[in-house]
Amino acid sequence: MSEFKVRYKSNNNVVYSCKYHVIWCPKYRRSVLVDQIEHRLKEIIQDIANNHGSEIIELEVMPDHVHLLIEVDPQYGIHKLIKSMKGVSSRTLRAEFPALKSRLPTLWSNSYFVSTVGGAPLEIVKQYIENQKNV
Repeated sequence: MSEFKVRYKSNNNVVYSCKYHVIWCPKYRRSVLVDQIEHRLKEIIQDIANNHGSEIIELEVMPDHVHLLIEVDPQYGIHKLIKSMKGVSSRTLRAEFPALKSRLPTLWSNSYFVSTVGGAPLEIVKQYIENQKNV
């Protein structure tokens, strides 16, 4: 049996380990997250995570949804981070890829899925996200 060690992070006043599996989709679940849009979206998500002190553990962009495994400072919060990722990426991608404007009134649906992840299941969730394109 393998030994599992939890890595904790800290800021000025909190020691934490807050990992989340997040999924969100384009409006009407359209398959628009391909080619250059997929590549650019990954860059945007990484930049936002870095700017907010979050660590992306795994990221996979499918044509019609995004899977993200991320560690987030609990004082910032997962909701604020996802709101920022969806808002900035929508504005940026729609500006850089005008075809998105003609296909969708807004890039993202209003909803998203989020689940806390920790302990032993972390590797299983990471493998699940890594294998999304092989399904």
